[in-house]
Amino acid sequence: MNHDIVTVEQISDLSAFDEIIDVRSPTEFAEDHIPGSINCPVLDDRQRIEIGTLYKQVSPFEARKLGAAYVSENIAGHLRTRFLDRPKHWRPLIVCWRGGQRSGSLTHVLRRIGWDAQQLAGGYKTYRRLVIDNLSELPRHLQLQVICGATGSGKSRILQAIGRLGEQIIDLEELACHKGSVLGVLPDCPQPSQKMFESRLLSVLQGLDPARPVYVEAESRKIGVLQLPTALIEMMRAGKCVHIEASLAARVDFLLRDYDYFLNAPEWLKARLQPLRNLQSTETIVRWGEYVHDGLWRELVSELLQLHYDPLYSRSQQQNYAGFSAPLTLSSDDLTPAGIEALARQVCAG
Repeated sequence: MNHDIVTVEQISDLSAFDEIIDVRSPTEFAEDHIPGSINCPVLDDRQRIEIGTLYKQVSPFEARKLGAAYVSENIAGHLRTRFLDRPKHWRPLIVCWRGGQRSGSLTHVLRRIGWDAQQLAGGYKTYRRLVIDNLSELPRHLQLQVICGATGSGKSRILQAIGRLGEQIIDLEELACHKGSVLGVLPDCPQPSQKMFESRLLSVLQGLDPARPVYVEAESRKIGVLQLPTALIEMMRAGKCVHIEASLAARVDFLLRDYDYFLNAPEWLKARLQPLRNLQSTETIVRWGEYVHDGLWRELVSELLQLHYDPLYSRSQQQNYAGFSAPLTLSSDDLTPAGIEALARQVCAG
């Protein structure tokens, strides 16, 4: 029996370790990793490419020789800068891509020192399989309350206010770094990879109590470039709906506040409007470009809502959300922070 390799059957098993050390390259780690893990690569991105090329073009033996030199140097660096203060009873879990030589190297050194280091059997691929399995199962146990409403109704802000009131929420747009529409791109906030989004989402789902309601905003299957798990979208579409019915004037005011960063980047905004060319006439797109150029923001937002967003919303809610046939409807002409807070309290009161 190999006492330094551990098999993990559930993600909760990972909490048994004092620290999770991911030895993959920084690029691999950036794409996705176990939440809370730290990156201590035994081969950096350049070295990993170099060793892979040497392995294929020269020989596995030559690659292993140079790889061992790099791995030894990098492990020595991590010992000096990261691990010297760890106590004798420290028990880390070491992770690489498949649970092979990279994690095995660090595990071996740490165990020779005297720490009870364990290597994750199957590596990151084991974790990834558990993520997929959990995302197909956990949403099916939730009591979802879906916040619906036309674009500009303040749904995301209402959801966040519900969370501040102590209720359970899933803020999908925050996890996805996107507001969920053609203009939903957030400046200086790139979307995570699909795998990272799913890791973040699973961390939220694991913290939810299935016995209590969970509030979530109505979304399509995709938020920006990211796909929602099938089980979650199915449960959202079967959930109870709360319909926020806000006046057009209140919605325009809200969007001018919530998307104020567009006002300082007119050329960026024009570029974001281009995908609508297939849905709107050339005359309309040109007029919207003129609104941007002239700073006629209220006119632009009003027409975007009435000509583009509202027709799409009406069709999608009726077709996709079963609970929209008889929702709890809350009307408002106040989407200021105080109005948002009042709506959140009404939603929670049911």
